[in-house]
Amino acid sequence: MSATLTADSSRPAGDSPRQRQVTDFAEISGLIQAAGLMRRRYGYYWAKLVGMVAVFAAFVAAFLWIGDSWWQMPMAALLAVILTQTAFLGHDAAHRQMFRSGRWNEWMSLIVANLFVGLSYGWWQNKHTRHHGNPNKDTVDPDIDLPVLAFTPEQAAARTSRFGRWFATHQGWFFFPLLLLEGLDLHYQGLKRVFGPERIAHRWAEITFLSVRLIGYLALVLLVLSPGKAVVFLAIQLGLFGLYMGGSFAPNHKGMPIVPKDVKIDFLRRQVLMSRNVTGGRFIDTALGGLNYQIEHHLFPSMPRPHLRLAQPIIEKFCADKGVLYTQTGLFTSYGIVIRYLNRVGLGDRDNFTCPLVQSYR
Repeated sequence: MSATLTADSSRPAGDSPRQRQVTDFAEISGLIQAAGLMRRRYGYYWAKLVGMVAVFAAFVAAFLWIGDSWWQMPMAALLAVILTQTAFLGHDAAHRQMFRSGRWNEWMSLIVANLFVGLSYGWWQNKHTRHHGNPNKDTVDPDIDLPVLAFTPEQAAARTSRFGRWFATHQGWFFFPLLLLEGLDLHYQGLKRVFGPERIAHRWAEITFLSVRLIGYLALVLLVLSPGKAVVFLAIQLGLFGLYMGGSFAPNHKGMPIVPKDVKIDFLRRQVLMSRNVTGGRFIDTALGGLNYQIEHHLFPSMPRPHLRLAQPIIEKFCADKGVLYTQTGLFTSYGIVIRYLNRVGLGDRDNFTCPLVQSYR
């Protein structure tokens, strides 16, 4: 089982966490740098950005040409794919993968996420940065602190109502249907943050971009389609967008070990042991926007997306040499792991970290 670890598979004898952090990560960083895998890929990303604008322009032209027709419903599904692929591009910019300049990356993230996808970059950055710092760490990683799903036995036990307890024990089967609401929630959470009291950089730029994107999009749909068709179009687009986005991020950490809040692990093992790669070749590389190389991405967040595939065998071999468990599986196998894990957690099972490993890091 991917969520079962042993002390021997993750901690070389005699090394302190600090020593491992300095020596092991420095060693793999040197190998990656020597391979030239941290250099920028300007041609790749400029082609992606120009292509993004061209695809959106073509979509709007086709949408206007088809007009008020039920044939727009396949277009809604196509738009969900376009928006998710565009969100992957915003993710790359937010991780400083595109340009050397942090300012260029930040503004590109704002434009791509807010103006094209309609999601708040500031909200996403705050949440995603905390996740990268402590993936799957109890009470710290926001990705395992959700109001609907329980990712730890303690969260499941907090469901005290009869329906809450029943839902927790079956939550794995509801995971993917719930993702149909994820698109709507992503828009809501972003708007709540940019209009909320918390400090957020570039607030007015975000509000402006989001207003243009969301109001303009709704106006276009309502002007071209009759009210009934417009509602169905929006439901399909938002539902499939959430399903595609959630289905791309879910295989990466869910079902992997949950780190107790009082356990500290060195950087290399913190990122590798709690992440899962998804195999499947170039098609999966494209479909998941490089997120299938989750281990490589978590170790080197600013590595350009096309280099993740090249870094994978280097890092896999390094982990094998160091005795660090390196997990990868197929896409649908990973989905099965997620469903089974959520159902087991709902029943109160504890198999996230084996006791010897927990004690070795305390």
